[in-house]
Amino acid sequence: MPYFDAASAAPLHPVARQALLASLDEGWADPARLYREGRRARMLLDAAREAAAEAVGCRPDELVFTPSGTHAVHTGIAGALAARRRVGRRLVHSAVEHSSVLHSADAHVAGGGSAAEVAVSAAGAVTAADFVRAVEVEGTALACLQSANHEVGTLQPVEEVAHACREAGVPLLVDAAQSLGWGPVAGPWSLLAASAHKWGGPAGVGLLVVRKGVRFAAQGPADEREAGRSPGFVNLPAVVAAAASLRAVRAEADAEAARLRGLVERIRAGVREGVPDVEVVGDPEHRLPYLVTFSCLYVDGESLLHALDAEGFAVSSGSSCTSSTLTPSHVLRAMGVLSEGNVRVSLPWGAAAEDVERFLRVLPGAVAGVRGALGAPEGAAGSVPGRDAVVVDALGKRCPIPVIELAKVIGTVPVGGTVTVLADDTAARLDIPAWCGMRGQEYVGEPEEGRYVIRRTQ
Repeated sequence: MPYFDAASAAPLHPVARQALLASLDEGWADPARLYREGRRARMLLDAAREAAAEAVGCRPDELVFTPSGTHAVHTGIAGALAARRRVGRRLVHSAVEHSSVLHSADAHVAGGGSAAEVAVSAAGAVTAADFVRAVEVEGTALACLQSANHEVGTLQPVEEVAHACREAGVPLLVDAAQSLGWGPVAGPWSLLAASAHKWGGPAGVGLLVVRKGVRFAAQGPADEREAGRSPGFVNLPAVVAAAASLRAVRAEADAEAARLRGLVERIRAGVREGVPDVEVVGDPEHRLPYLVTFSCLYVDGESLLHALDAEGFAVSSGSSCTSSTLTPSHVLRAMGVLSEGNVRVSLPWGAAAEDVERFLRVLPGAVAGVRGALGAPEGAAGSVPGRDAVVVDALGKRCPIPVIELAKVIGTVPVGGTVTVLADDTAARLDIPAWCGMRGQEYVGEPEEGRYVIRRTQ
């Protein structure tokens, strides 16, 4: 079964598997002990730390291993904010950060701090100038910016922002989970977090780097392990495997990035050619080499994922239809792009070109099947003018039904007439304006919550 969800978790790299099995026999003892087995375990831990630090571009004593990338983010944010409490309690982050950053921000605000969110473009990137202006506000204690977005692959201007943060005297924490396997993060950042299962290491290993000179106060009960920043007995076999696989993927990164970028370009072009009414989202140039995201009009994301799964393809989605929260992904919402029928394809190391071609053959039929089941209109709306204004009641109906109902009636009003859609699904706030842009109609606005007005212009 072709696995196209490497952005969630990459398959275990062969080097990681070998290192894991070998260290199960050699690295089971407590590395803090002085007897032979402990010394052997300590040597493995030190070697893993040195290998990981070399890949990150930091000193070994600046890097600690954590139980996950999320744990690294939470620990890094909490420790940096606590150490700079006298400076202020303001946290700055982009609108498209990973949920671990957003949850940390929520906890910080609940504890009496404040958080400022920097908006992104339709491609998903912050403007460095906007981010820096937010950082320069008095009382800012910490800034957080991901190196690359986990849903759409857009790269952020981390190097430029890092230099500006240094000039402003504000530490920058970089979530490098999605990019670290492809190369080090440029710029004078202060803290960095990453997760091994994103680059083919085992799950349950994260990295937290705190540069020398950066004020940091670990929170929670004191612990003597991992510089006091990550309590508990380290999972040494997993740590060794994580470091070994990071070194291995880095050695292959340039060649594999070029190969996967070609396959992603094929998907980006093939989706547009084979599927009508589709929007490929994210920056077309400044992006990760292995990831592409697109949204299909008039499609239930969950149904599409099931249809692709039945054809043997594992992909993910940011559509609200696939989420237990019933809201579109915060990334798609921040970008203001179509959320319905959203599919994220993230190719693993070694992905085969023939699998990509078969995906492109299967996708149009899967999309057509979902659209047919939902009764979506085919092609542009016809022109059978009737009333000047029509109201569509789509209350209680989830995406993409409100947009489908809009498409069915837009042709019944004359040019200049309006359609008002009543919808309480939060996805409508994204998908109705996006439909207008794709169909060349005018989105008038939302005069009242859940009441969307569209004017027919053609």
